[in-house]
Amino acid sequence: MIIKKKKHLMLHILRARSIARRYLVTNGFDGALTMLGMITGFYASGMAELSVAISACLGAAVALFISGLSSAYLSEKAEREKELRELEQALVNDLKESDYGRASRYLPILVALVNGLSPLLLSLLIILPLFVAEQGYVLPLSPFINSIAVALICVFLLGVFLGKISKTFWLWSGLRTLTIAIITVAIILFFGNKI
Repeated sequence: MIIKKKKHLMLHILRARSIARRYLVTNGFDGALTMLGMITGFYASGMAELSVAISACLGAAVALFISGLSSAYLSEKAEREKELRELEQALVNDLKESDYGRASRYLPILVALVNGLSPLLLSLLIILPLFVAEQGYVLPLSPFINSIAVALICVFLLGVFLGKISKTFWLWSGLRTLTIAIITVAIILFFGNKI
């Protein structure tokens, strides 16, 4: 009986995978583009102080994490509670201790973690070259250029992931997201040189 209940709960959680995937890509993309924009802005301004750039990027990464975590939790919790109430009214039954009721409590937490962690982890990966350079290690290019390259790779891989989900040609999907990132860099560099 316990195994059967856990099985039903897992089915509800597995059905929420598509929601978690959307949050992963959407907020991961936001995080990657935010870091790309900040680092490109620092590079365009001629910033040489790595500690300032790292602090600013870390501040943005933490803000993206908290924003993603709290916004997804609050919105998903509200949606799940609404669905649960509507189902309870239709069935004229209390479903809080049912598999559906338990899933309604767990899924907002799962989705919130995905939504918060995706931009945080991508942001940390993107600013890793800045950390490495600050520790005194010599990189083949400027730390900012290395971080920009990492950000472009991350955005491309998010596009590849989208291509796999939609069962379209992965390279085309990756190039599409990469184009968005390159346009972002070009706009920032254009206006950065005008100021």
